[in-house]
Amino acid sequence: MLELAILGFLAEGPLHGYQLRHRIAQLSGHARPVSDGSLYPAITRLVNAGLLERRAEPGASAAQRHTLSLTRTGRCDLLRRLRDADGLDISDGTRYFTVLAFLSQLPDAADQHAVLRRRLQFLEQPASFFHDGDRLLGVEDTDDPYRRGMLTIARATSRAERSWLREVLD
Repeated sequence: MLELAILGFLAEGPLHGYQLRHRIAQLSGHARPVSDGSLYPAITRLVNAGLLERRAEPGASAAQRHTLSLTRTGRCDLLRRLRDADGLDISDGTRYFTVLAFLSQLPDAADQHAVLRRRLQFLEQPASFFHDGDRLLGVEDTDDPYRRGMLTIARATSRAERSWLREVLD
């Protein structure tokens, strides 16, 4: 997802590495901080693959700044990643939000809707954090107030998202 976020933000325009790291951190939140040790190797991989272009510019001090921009190949790769989002890209909330953040980059509404239909299909499957053997436990099945809270929040969030998805898809 880090590479998708890099490609997605650079599809909006060129950025310096620091700006890119800040935007990715805002998108992913504190749950998944972005370290320089993961960001810059990912940028290097994308540059080496021809998906990004890195241009050196004079900095405010003696150090040069590097401006990153998306290449034509990078844009094609971004669109492919968005169009093909499935599996963990759909079921993991943070990964899905990264896909959703850039889904409008896909020019074809049919491709956008295909991704949203996969998410809706995932959300419509019965799920729970807790089980009794093979039986899924719901809010009404536990006396633990904190587990009830988790299940109540998850149910409300899922209901709201399914409603939004159906509205967009109609």
